[in-house]
Amino acid sequence: MDDALFAPPDHEWLRISPDFATVLRVRMLVTTVIVFGAAATALWIFTDWRWASAAIALGLVWAAWRWFRLARWVRAWGYAERDDDLYLVHGLWFRELTVIPYGRMQAVKVESGPLTRALGLASVELVTASLQSGAKIPGLPKTDAEQLRDRLTAIGIGDEDGL
Repeated sequence: MDDALFAPPDHEWLRISPDFATVLRVRMLVTTVIVFGAAATALWIFTDWRWASAAIALGLVWAAWRWFRLARWVRAWGYAERDDDLYLVHGLWFRELTVIPYGRMQAVKVESGPLTRALGLASVELVTASLQSGAKIPGLPKTDAEQLRDRLTAIGIGDEDGL
């Protein structure tokens, strides 16, 4: 996050919860088992066990690489609340900065699936008139998500152009 191009003026980044990596790891493991398990089964049936073993080995290497990469991906997320807008940055290889003026907000959505709820996490999404300018902040602790939702809603109500 050293790059000035992606830094919010006069603010520090607030981070998402490191526990969100657990959610992503569970999703990744389930997907990996399904995809590489199906590939290994098909290879075992239609070719021989060596190709199936290669698919399983490839799946293990893929899962190990993703396991460690996901923690770094979660640390790359940041957001900053300013007086007139919200800054959101994420990405490892391809960095992305989104700045959303509060006056463009139309709605604030909070969502939490079964796994994220079990870990006390939620996502906050800002909906704008443009499909390209919305923002979603995943993996916030429940209390942080509630507070952010309330602050954004209060800003939107006070602005009269947004929410």
